Amino acid sequence: MPFELVKPGTHIDFIGKRRLCAALSVGVLVASLIATQVNGVRMGIDFAGGTEIQVKFAEGVEASEGPIREIVGGLEGIDDPSVVRYGEPEENEFLIKFKGELKAGDAAVGSDKVEALQSALSGIGGLTVQRVEFVGPRVGAELRDDGLAALFWASIVVLLYIAFRFSSRFAPGAILAVLHDLSITAGIFVMLGLEFDLRILAAMLAILGYSLNDTIIIYDRVRENLELHTKRDLPEVLNLSVNQTLSRTVLTSGTTLLTLGALYFLGGEVIRPFAFAMVLGVLVGTYSSVYIASPTILLLESWLGDDGQKKK
Repeated sequence: MPFELVKPGTHIDFIGKRRLCAALSVGVLVASLIATQVNGVRMGIDFAGGTEIQVKFAEGVEASEGPIREIVGGLEGIDDPSVVRYGEPEENEFLIKFKGELKAGDAAVGSDKVEALQSALSGIGGLTVQRVEFVGPRVGAELRDDGLAALFWASIVVLLYIAFRFSSRFAPGAILAVLHDLSITAGIFVMLGLEFDLRILAAMLAILGYSLNDTIIIYDRVRENLELHTKRDLPEVLNLSVNQTLSRTVLTSGTTLLTLGALYFLGGEVIRPFAFAMVLGVLVGTYSSVYIASPTILLLESWLGDDGQKKK
């Protein structure tokens, strides 16, 4: 027998709560837009340009992110630096990131400004500068534009696939759910004042695929039930389909969240932003597959003259 967390025959009126959930989503999106105007969007050095330095302190030196951040932030021309531990704690390695240029000529480790940074950090203990990387504003802009283009073309491919695999009336719901998930996740990052970098872009692409997968599972059951229950109204068929796939949805989302939780708490500072974005995306994606994608089918059927009734 299949393992099911949700008892077979469960009847939850998901479609009946569609207006309330739509209002909730709109409220979060409006709050995100307001936060964008008030706080702005924080771009990491991958997109805005900046410098990344990896340093390694000598064995036995007690170093932590707080004192390093305070010292680096006190140097001229460096504002709001990011300091994360790199590797295992006993290795005493740190990644220091900040916007603005910290290079002379070819950004060699022996440049005057890098030496000034090394000298300032030597107050904590002996250290070695492992590497220095600089991302110029032009490269950052290209990365940002290419990332947005990747999201756009991925959405177009999703639209074409859903239209071919199911129906042209199913495709808008899938696209709306994907855009909803990406917008809500990005909006929460803006409201929390977190940075967008290549890790977050990778998470966004993963969220797009995850959200689509959950939506397709529900859509496939909707199509089957439309053929089996020809005398039922469309809202009944949608509710039936969501309830029948609810156990699978909960299991899939639950196991994914367990893995992401391990990444977030045990993966270290470097992977934590990616894991956090994915956790948000999985939660929002599960919600949108039920309350955004499915009700959109009902909305389109009503607008296109079916008066809320299903069509085979």
